[in-house]
Amino acid sequence: MIYIGLTGWGDHDSLYPPKIGSAQKLFHYASTFPIVELDASFYAVQPERNHEKWIKDTPDAFQFIVKAYQGMTGHQRGEIPFASKDEMFDAFILSLTPLIREGKLAMVLFQFPPWFDCKKEHVHYLRWCKEKMGDIPCALEFRNRTWFSQEFYEQTLSFMETEGWIHSVCDEPQVGEGSIPPVIQATHRDKTLVRFHGRNKQGWLHPADHENWREVRYLYLYNEAELKEWKKNLDILHQQSKDVYVVFNNNSGGDAATNGQQMIDLLDITYSSLSPKQLDLFS
Repeated sequence: MIYIGLTGWGDHDSLYPPKIGSAQKLFHYASTFPIVELDASFYAVQPERNHEKWIKDTPDAFQFIVKAYQGMTGHQRGEIPFASKDEMFDAFILSLTPLIREGKLAMVLFQFPPWFDCKKEHVHYLRWCKEKMGDIPCALEFRNRTWFSQEFYEQTLSFMETEGWIHSVCDEPQVGEGSIPPVIQATHRDKTLVRFHGRNKQGWLHPADHENWREVRYLYLYNEAELKEWKKNLDILHQQSKDVYVVFNNNSGGDAATNGQQMIDLLDITYSSLSPKQLDLFS
């Protein structure tokens, strides 16, 4: 199956009726999409009670892609609020208990920063991360092009496959070393992740030039031709993996929901286990 979803559920206004409360948004979101990427976990290890609520707000077959806490991928500025990396990983894994118990954890996404280049020290750290995560499915996304340079391309894919990493395939602005090309190759027979970040080169390179970088970094609406080209890629990946999880992250202008729904239509997919849509009697 190919599952389509978005990053988060709070900012996709086109999905929701007017004046809807934030507490009701996830339920409504789950009437359109069967998966979501949870990015709150990147900023703080979430208490189990949050996961328990999100479980109740979604149908039984709904799945979460949980982004690894920032201290686990080297994004943390300053000291991490844990005594050690072991303690940090243990706390993060413990927080996932409700999702694992209910079968709603699709995977944990490790997205590494642009300075995380291809060298032995970083390969060793990736291996350590995977060992710490145990049997939990983990996806790996790079932001440094050296991993897919001519020198390391085959070794990177082979390493990911051998270590059991799910490949996070990306469509993002091509801006040199601080980005990666779309590599249409699965490394896990059960799962592949695809993330759409948009193609706004200026916003990707210079987000700090704006007061709110989130308003420009992912500001992009994919056109029909671009989506059709990616439909071909998704079909190829689906031949290599049992399930493909597709997340649209191009939401600086509110375009992720539009593109996500367009991709569902292009793929001619019908999801049978969504939340029931609530009728608006006054529409």
